[in-house]
Amino acid sequence: MILRLLPEIGDINDEALRDKVVACWEEAISFRGWTEDLLRTMPFTLLAENVKITFIDHVRAVAKMCVACDDVLNEVHGSNKTPINRDYLIAGAFLADVGKLCEFEIVDGKPVKSSYGKHIRHPFSGVGLAFKHDLPSEVMHVIATHSKEGAGEKRLPESIIFHHADFIDFELVK
Repeated sequence: MILRLLPEIGDINDEALRDKVVACWEEAISFRGWTEDLLRTMPFTLLAENVKITFIDHVRAVAKMCVACDDVLNEVHGSNKTPINRDYLIAGAFLADVGKLCEFEIVDGKPVKSSYGKHIRHPFSGVGLAFKHDLPSEVMHVIATHSKEGAGEKRLPESIIFHHADFIDFELVK
């Protein structure tokens, strides 16, 4: 189901890393028993009204923007470009919001912030899942620093790209 929803996870070249990303998603999905239909229809944020962009579409769009940004930097700057680990960039992009599957729940057919989510925001639960599944610290860094929780932290290049791509999608909706 995860690769049907998020086929671009297949762009992670390191098979072990790819498997760990999928394992994080599997665990987050099972935490609340999310179905494919719910995942395809839930909004990606509860911080704005009438959000039409779904959670899955947001995750895919931001991951694609990250890859596109890296492609442009490679094309224009070539060997002068700041080194980016593309696998870490893609893995971080697909895991940055996985914690929302713990933060949200469906009540009376509508997504709401769960009591868990009121205490633990998705960057924290996302890092917890990533740690449990032995993802590299660089990937956990992308998850940890992508939102307001990362303000003031020195971000790795992969986190800088993800943070800006994520906020492009978020700010256009907000």
